Amino acid sequence: MKKITLLVCSLVLTMPVFAAMNHGGMIMDEKSMIMNNNPDNLPKDCPAISEDVNITIRGGKKFAQDFAGKMFTYDQRDWQVPPCARVNVTFINEDDIRHQFMIHGLPGYMYPKGMFTIELYGKGQKTGSFIVPSRDYTYYIHCEVSQHTEKGMKAQLKVGKGSGNLDSILGLTAPLTPDLYPIDNTHYTWIILISSIIIGIMLIKLQGILFTTHVKQDADS
Repeated sequence: MKKITLLVCSLVLTMPVFAAMNHGGMIMDEKSMIMNNNPDNLPKDCPAISEDVNITIRGGKKFAQDFAGKMFTYDQRDWQVPPCARVNVTFINEDDIRHQFMIHGLPGYMYPKGMFTIELYGKGQKTGSFIVPSRDYTYYIHCEVSQHTEKGMKAQLKVGKGSGNLDSILGLTAPLTPDLYPIDNTHYTWIILISSIIIGIMLIKLQGILFTTHVKQDADS
């Protein structure tokens, strides 16, 4: 009887924990997390879902190989969907570290802090949905893990005609603050460079003379 009572108590105590893993648009497991998942609730300005748009996006270091100074990015960084579309995002993490697909600017009355997020703690994939409003707007997408945005994980989603392009999207728009490595050459720099070349040539010639002399001495002996 005591064992049965303990079993019942343990089930009662763990039920809230399991419930907390999937409620209110929050879906969590040991490998991933989706925040503000919304496949059903319409924005106030949308009478119906206009279209289902399926997007598969991959994140990882290999997609940044063509961009100097960048470490991570998405395989795609620009999308366009119709107003009131339901966007079904499958996010695939190809690295062994945390990456996110996080979009900002969604209606706060539906999406707390205006965000929808898929996060994977390592390699794997997860699918979540959100419904966009009717206005033409360009939404900001990035990975919020420290320094991942700065290192290249930034993208945009245009609803309708959008509201212009965002800056610093790899392969799409110029960086707001580009990395510059200026070389401030003065006449002293050129003097040192030319002097170094002359000294180097003289040392090579001297080494050749010493080597020839050494070989000649060995031959005479």
